[in-house]
Amino acid sequence: MNAQEILSKVDHTLLKQTATWEDIKEICEEAVKYHTATVMIPSCFITKIRENYGGKLKIATVVGFPNGNCNTAAKIAETAQALADGAEEIDMVINIGMLKAGETEYVTEEIRALKRLCGERVLKVIVETCFLSEEEKIAACKCVTEAGADFIKTSTGFGSKGATLEDIKLFKDHIGEGVQMKAAGGIHTREEMVGFIEAGCTRLGASAAVKVLKDEVDK
Repeated sequence: MNAQEILSKVDHTLLKQTATWEDIKEICEEAVKYHTATVMIPSCFITKIRENYGGKLKIATVVGFPNGNCNTAAKIAETAQALADGAEEIDMVINIGMLKAGETEYVTEEIRALKRLCGERVLKVIVETCFLSEEEKIAACKCVTEAGADFIKTSTGFGSKGATLEDIKLFKDHIGEGVQMKAAGGIHTREEMVGFIEAGCTRLGASAAVKVLKDEVDK
């Protein structure tokens, strides 16, 4: 698998609280140059990216990030504004406490409400596996599938642990046919990226991907 094939599956990510426009501009330039799947950025930068880069890259952003426990109305409003500003993909965080309490209908309906807003645009659902038992991860797979989301995603990158191959294997065994998988959090090497793709992930959240692979592309 060559470097460009890997980068085409990467959401080039910068979600640090301290990110400035200069920082965001740098990852946008890299996304254009190295043809990453998207730039994954805080929603306050969407309009400026659209104004400066037009259709040169695809914009993704996060909703209910990173904790997921704001109310559904807030997530709906956040999603609607992000889409209106020009986001083409939304990564939402589920209400982890509700899932752990067994309130799976709440979790499913919240995902469904956001997918209804997204329509044909991509909705990825972050379940934050580091906080879940195996039984809860399986329940999350069911919620994501029943709600009609496009992706299940392992992690925010702000939890206690990121993606693992074990979680991807579990997802693969329990998600519906139409659901894709995104691994995110703690992915730092070429070998890890390839490993997750070979395990079935069609998207990676990896802030380090361009740094790791650009020399290989530039040869």
